[in-house]
Parts: sequence; C-alpha cells; structure tokens
Amino acid sequence: MLFSTSALLALLPAAGFALPTQFDAKVKTTGSTHIKFAISQDFADPSLLQDGSQWYAFASNNHKTLGNPAASGSDRLINVQVARSPDFNSWTVTGSDALPVVGAWADPNAGSQGAAVWAPSVIQNANGQFVLHYSAAVRGDTSKHCIGAATANNPAGPYTPRATPLACPLDQGGAIDSSAFKDVDGTYYVTYKVDGNSIGHGGSCGNTVAPIAPTPIMLRKLASDALTPVGGPIEMIDRSQLDGPLVEAPSLVRTSSGKYVLFFSSNCFASSNYDVTYAFADRITGPYVKRGPMLMTGTDNLYSPGGADVAADGVHVAFHAGNVGPNNANWRSMYTMSITIDDVRQVVSS
Repeated sequence: MLFSTSALLALLPAAGFALPTQFDAKVKTTGSTHIKFAISQDFADPSLLQDGSQWYAFASNNHKTLGNPAASGSDRLINVQVARSPDFNSWTVTGSDALPVVGAWADPNAGSQGAAVWAPSVIQNANGQFVLHYSAAVRGDTSKHCIGAATANNPAGPYTPRATPLACPLDQGGAIDSSAFKDVDGTYYVTYKVDGNSIGHGGSCGNTVAPIAPTPIMLRKLASDALTPVGGPIEMIDRSQLDGPLVEAPSLVRTSSGKYVLFFSSNCFASSNYDVTYAFADRITGPYVKRGPMLMTGTDNLYSPGGADVAADGVHVAFHAGNVGPNNANWRSMYTMSITIDDVRQVVSS
C-alpha cells in the first residue's frame, strides 16, 4: 500500500499553522501476499522480538480463549501469551505464561481477566537481560491500569516482576500499551498511552461525550537497564477530532536516514473505525506529524486492525484483527506483514 505525495500533502495542517522542516514518510507493504494470517486463536496486542534466528511474539492475556480446546494454554488463565517462529512465517503458541506473577502494585484478581495484563513488550537491555514491560489492573482501583516491568534471562521467560510500577498516572486515567525502543546511540525508551478514556464521560470507548479526556502517547527515557526512568515523560501525540475517542498502541522505529516513525492506533478498538496509522518526526521527542492510515477495516477483508508492533528492523510487523464483521471485541487473531518506509523531504511552513 503506497501513499502518494499528493495524498500526504492533502493532510498537512491548514495555512497559518507553522511547522519546522520535516521529513515525509510513505509506508508501503511488501511481498506478493503482504498480509499473512499467523495465529488463529485470540492473540491481541502482539509485540515482536527477534533473538538470533528465532522470533517471539507476546500478547495480552488469554481469557477469551479459556475452555477452547483448539487454543493453546486455554485450560488456565495466562497473563502474557507467547508464540515462537523460526522464520516469521510459521507460528506456534507455546501455552506458557511469560509473566506468571505480576508486580505487587497490580491486582492479580481483577476479574475474568485475572490481573488484566495487556499489550506486553520485550527488549534486551545493555546487560543482556530481557525486560518485559506490561500493563495490569491496579490494586485498589481495577478500572485503571499502570505500566510495570519484569526481567528474565531468556526471551520466553518466566519474567520476575518489579514491585513498583514504571508509569502510573492514576489521576489521568492510568497507563496502558507500553512499547520499548532502543535508539542507535544505545539509549533506551518506553512509549505508552495515558488511558484518559478510562475516566471519560461516555460514548465510544468511554470518551466521545464532552468534555473529552486526553489520551496522549508518552515517551519516557530509561537507563541502560531498560527499567529505570531517566527524567520525566514527554508527550509525543494526543488524540484529535479525526482520531475519535483515543490514540493508543504505540510502536516507535527509526529509519536508516535517522528519522522517527511512530505507529499507533486510533478510534475505538471495538468499532469499524479502528486502524493502524502513523506519525513522523525529525527528532525522537517530536514534533510528530500524523499520516495514514496504513491499515483499516476492509484491508484484506479484515475488521478493526490495530495494536500493531513494528520490529526493531523496521520491516517486520505484527498486528491483531478480526474477520470482516463486528466480532473484534470477542476474538482478535494475529496477522503479520512486511513494510518499507520511504523518506521524502518536505518543507512545511505557514
């Protein structure tokens, strides 16, 4: 899928809104069959890790597949699902739990989802340890999530959680959808969504009735252990009217020319408007300019594609979607594809 320069320019801000020089990004899928059905069971919010020749995918808890004999590990509640692939084409869900115990800050019995662990992400730190970032329901108020971290000596875990959360802005609605990133200079970051719609005033995903709550995607610098915050969080983007109730599910990559592309989802996950889109910037801290969408309902007969993660190579992508029809809230399978990102210089000014 290639977006023309004219189509991209049509999405630029109106005259009178000045922006610095930016690069423009054209994202296209590659391969003769660019989207592949990878995992048939519910495997929502997948994230990718390549360790040598082995690929791993991590996903939200498996509560929707409990009792389904066709689903791996469905006889018990799993906080963080794991799948493996030797070639990025054939995937096997292991049935193991990468995070059998959550941090002391999280409630392990938040309801039908257990600790309600969502959208895990794994990265290897400077010491060779593997670090898992995840969101889980908070003790004392399970309507909200915060971001935690855990460590292991091998990619599949089991991971040992830290006792305190990494990001927990409860007064803003909490935080979900963590995604780790290592820049070329060796600096570690984690991105996440401030879950403002959890304290919204109703409507689609709880946040289309005024006053609309912010749902910004934040950037947090980490020490070389990929665990310890350095400085405060920085806002990358927030929702706008075109994004509906929210933006979420960030995944950050750096292009070969040194630019940054932030992939994310907008609109409500259970609606046909949910998508995978992106924004770009000259610097990791922004400002970011929104583009896309890249994937939407109807693409390859998918329904509500979202929760995409772009691997560290900037090429391999995993995301979840349903088949065409309003079943996304009940079952979200994993799909994969490959992309390329083309850099085109643009000058945007008033």
